Amino acid sequence: MTMNTQLTLDQLRSMNLYGMANAYEAAMTLPVHEQPAADMLLGKLVDAEQLFRKEQSTKRYLLQSKIRYPAILEQVHCNAARNLTRDQLLSLSDCSFIRRGENILITGATGCGKSYLACALGRQACSLGYRTLYFGMNRFLERIAQTKLDGTFVRVLNQIERTHLIILDDFGLQPLDATTRIALLQILEDRYGKQAIMITSQLPVAQWHDVIGEPTIADGIMDRLVGNAHRLELKGESLRRKKLDKNV
Repeated sequence: MTMNTQLTLDQLRSMNLYGMANAYEAAMTLPVHEQPAADMLLGKLVDAEQLFRKEQSTKRYLLQSKIRYPAILEQVHCNAARNLTRDQLLSLSDCSFIRRGENILITGATGCGKSYLACALGRQACSLGYRTLYFGMNRFLERIAQTKLDGTFVRVLNQIERTHLIILDDFGLQPLDATTRIALLQILEDRYGKQAIMITSQLPVAQWHDVIGEPTIADGIMDRLVGNAHRLELKGESLRRKKLDKNV
């Protein structure tokens, strides 16, 4: 490697152009007669930098999202027995529902793959540049209660408002208290028609009103949740049980 090449690499890295630096270093290790012409090299460097930044952004969004499972859409089973078609999954895979501010409600019996599907869609959102936050519902209840105690409630609401996709997993395992009902209504009000929320639950959507409690607030929450939602009602036997039986 020549001194000029090393100087260029040092300058690129000092400007945080790591994708360009790596591509330039790779090109300069080729024999002289195989090195690309200047115009082609410039194009390759720009492409490499763009790809590098996208990969770094995806890693950062995935880390911040706290998504529960390392799920991917390619491993989601689509068949008639699950009441989930490949076309349904493909229609959501570009995450344009987030841009349109549409919600996704995923229901089904325990073990049927609701959380896995939600996490796969969440990871896909991160890879496409959408900020995502995952909450198990119990942790969400704890988080809201804690923010009320330590005075960070408004700050947390602002963080959630800036997030493109919120995932609430296992909704309905316990009734909501007054504080959480108000918080959820506020979150939905801030996001309605602008950003998306995804909810999984063992309970059919028709029973959510009772879980929320306080009819007036429940009406407001359900109106904002269901009005523009994609509803996926997963069926079939427990995938966890099938996997366990297969390993026995």
